Amino acid sequence: MGRPAVAILGTRGIPAAHGGFETLAERLAQHLANRGWRVTVYCQHEVATLRRRFTTTTWRGIELVHVEVARKGALATLAFDWHCARHAAARDALCLVLGYNGAPFLPWLRLHGKTILTNMDGIEWRRPKWNRSVRGYFWVSEWIAAWASHRLIADHPAIADHLATRRPRSAIATIPYGGDAVTEAPTAPLDALGLKPQNYLLSVARIEPDNSILPIVRAFSRRRRGARLVVLGCLNEENPYHRAVRAAAGDEVLFPGGIYDPAQVRALRFHARAYLHGHRVGGTNPSLVEALWAGNAVIAHDNVFNAWTTGPGQFPFRDEAALEAAIHLALTEPERLAPARAAARMRAAEAFAWSEVLGRYETELIALAERAGSHHAAPAAVRPDAAPRPR
Repeated sequence: MGRPAVAILGTRGIPAAHGGFETLAERLAQHLANRGWRVTVYCQHEVATLRRRFTTTTWRGIELVHVEVARKGALATLAFDWHCARHAAARDALCLVLGYNGAPFLPWLRLHGKTILTNMDGIEWRRPKWNRSVRGYFWVSEWIAAWASHRLIADHPAIADHLATRRPRSAIATIPYGGDAVTEAPTAPLDALGLKPQNYLLSVARIEPDNSILPIVRAFSRRRRGARLVVLGCLNEENPYHRAVRAAAGDEVLFPGGIYDPAQVRALRFHARAYLHGHRVGGTNPSLVEALWAGNAVIAHDNVFNAWTTGPGQFPFRDEAALEAAIHLALTEPERLAPARAAARMRAAEAFAWSEVLGRYETELIALAERAGSHHAAPAAVRPDAAPRPR
């Protein structure tokens, strides 16, 4: 019982099957469990009929608390976050919260004496996809999370600058997202989609306005390319933006839908001629980091978030004309791509290694445990041979 303990809240749960936060939760949970921590991860389950609110299983030495919610969509997420906070409040553990969607429930954890470390994600209330009321909710939630948490994590220097308008910089740590090098991949996932290595461009993103999917499709489709554009992401014909994206697409654009199998996505990245990244809002985007680790030449929207993540040597665009020029270059001047691919791998190794990212999270948790002075997270209980290495 004297081992360090941490509860991870805010994600859909593990094993990861949805996105960047779930992958971070999975990697960090395994890292901490291997180093002697008692780790709990909360997992969301939307059900038609509530049978049992909480059930517990064990996965790779990690306690999974499965939380049933008899709702769907945003209401399901809010209900899940509340029941997680209620359950974690009775636990003897540090709380690591990923994102601030459930920030209104963090004061409940503070009221029950919990120590909270929160990854503040991107600036959600700036995303144009949200209406005014949703933006207002996220704006208020950001402030609540900033002040209800003992310490904040920014995944990008620009996010740290933004958070410094909410809390003193001494309360903020900057830790980016991580990834693994991809040096080979099978071609079977390409064969299944009728693709040939190096004869397609790839986009992996939610199909939303702030990810520039419509400009990407329009720019590519203005002329015949003799290559494909593969747009991974779920399309809903009831969504006007999604309909506009489909309408703008020429016959060389392929919409495979959402593909969540990591091996398939790795293969599609690895064999792509270049990666297209149109995100305009957010911090260190997991998809962009994974593209760098795959050695992709990157055509990215030119903003402070993407520029820091990619580093120099890639192909930024400010408008649709510059985007089309970058696409043309990628498809007609292959000699220009080799230096960009080398720069991508160099940047990934320099800034986004999982070993470094996970070690820094553990260092933050140990520091909070020392400050809290609680026995459940005494840093001396970590195995001596697993002490975090100095940077």
